Amino acid sequence: MSFKDYFTTPADAYSRFRPRYPAGLFEWLAAQAPARERAWDSATGNGQAALDLARHFAAVVATDASARQISHAPDLAGVEYAVCRSEATPLASASVDVVFVAQALHWFDLDAFHEDVRRVCRTGGLLAVCSYGLFRIAPAIDEVVNYFYADTLGPYWPPERRLVETGYRDLPFPFATIPHPGFSMTRAWHLGDLIGYLSSWSAVARYRARENRDPLPDVAAALADVWGDPADEREIRWPLNLRVGKVDAEQKATARNERGGS
Repeated sequence: MSFKDYFTTPADAYSRFRPRYPAGLFEWLAAQAPARERAWDSATGNGQAALDLARHFAAVVATDASARQISHAPDLAGVEYAVCRSEATPLASASVDVVFVAQALHWFDLDAFHEDVRRVCRTGGLLAVCSYGLFRIAPAIDEVVNYFYADTLGPYWPPERRLVETGYRDLPFPFATIPHPGFSMTRAWHLGDLIGYLSSWSAVARYRARENRDPLPDVAAALADVWGDPADEREIRWPLNLRVGKVDAEQKATARNERGGS
């Protein structure tokens, strides 16, 4: 499977406007991990999750296949960045306590990725994958956003986007699932913040490339009509989907056998 880079063009907007994951999620993951020595932030993008993981683990390896995305990541103590695909990392075997994947699992060759997770995780290590769907604000605003998302941009979304919309429930997850308390994502944004976030969508970049025009001015005008004062903050709510699984000794033995006992 070749790497599909839909995020090099909007990398700057991605780093400025993508929402942060809830701090409590990382605190909970660290408490479930077999140790707090090393975490792997797979498909880190510009390092949002790496920053939070670094608060709980002694070392974080943050990888992404897009060099431009990583170029926008902050220089953080204890965080090492690497440009590579998530299915073939330079991480040593049995060296990781937690593997974290945010809003990226749908791009992976899952069989190869799961094999590498079994290889790099210590016994009892965790794989945590999360995704978030279309946000909600208020009915009148949501109506404008829904039209932009489905009608204006519909033909420009990669087919993998459907997997995000279903919360990854149709993707294989060959690990013993751990129940979690549930987490939510919220932000307080001005209208300009919301437009910036929309500009980070990969479908917007594909629309611009194919149509040679920017779809954002039209949706910005429609949103201004229903937002009120652009300086007013509104609460943005994303549905956060999370699956957490444990890598047990049997799975690690299987991974070794598949690699010929190495």
